[in-house]
Amino acid sequence: MLRVNELHKTYPTGDEALKGVSMEVSGNEIVAIVGPSGAGKSTLIRCINRLTEPTSGEIWLDDTEITSLGKNELRRARRDMGMIFQEFNLVERLTVMENVLSGRLGYASNWQALRRKFTGDDVQRAYEVLDRVGLGGLENNRADELSGGQRQRVGIARAVIQRPKILLVDEPTSSLDPETSRSVMDLLTDIATDDDIPVLINIHEIELAIEYADRLVGLSDGEIVFQGPPEELDEGARDVIYRGAMQDESVTAGAGVGDAETSSVATERKE
Repeated sequence: MLRVNELHKTYPTGDEALKGVSMEVSGNEIVAIVGPSGAGKSTLIRCINRLTEPTSGEIWLDDTEITSLGKNELRRARRDMGMIFQEFNLVERLTVMENVLSGRLGYASNWQALRRKFTGDDVQRAYEVLDRVGLGGLENNRADELSGGQRQRVGIARAVIQRPKILLVDEPTSSLDPETSRSVMDLLTDIATDDDIPVLINIHEIELAIEYADRLVGLSDGEIVFQGPPEELDEGARDVIYRGAMQDESVTAGAGVGDAETSSVATERKE
């Protein structure tokens, strides 16, 4: 079980990205974090495995408090948290197989990690995971030869080979076409079921969240303003989640296109 208690994140600029967020994720449920740009969705995901350091609060994965861990302990704890990134975070010049096997580096000694030495079991497991995500036969292709959907599947395979207790997924469909987005969501759903692990996913496409998630967590201006199953997300709940975004739009309604785009970029950077 993942438990987040009163999580706060304030950036050096003074921006409060998270304001006392508390939530739980357990079983093999898919929990989707939804909300407008700048609501704190990506910050929440990245604080959980401390890619972004929270300002205060507690994060527990089973009996381990993640926020109190030192560097070496955190490295071991991250084995249990498979991270799937919006921009894939692959090493473009390496092969598909090498990128997938990098998910096992947390289990390697410093010497093995430096020389990228992996066991026969790791390599065999990598072949199995590649077949599972639909990339069998592409293990020797360089990452920069792949389509966006294929790259995302490499990122999923890299996370799965860790044998994590939870998958943390940051905007996995934002750069994909609708058909590929659904195939990625289908794959994440299958992994949650087959591996019996939960998936916490930050997703911008609200309709995909409704279609695939067991539970929605609505963030607005760094605070949880809605939690519940998708069928409870009525128009009133949507208004509460996205009201900040609608207010921002009203402020910029008379601005030129360039001004509106600049405002949007600034908001994305905050998130």
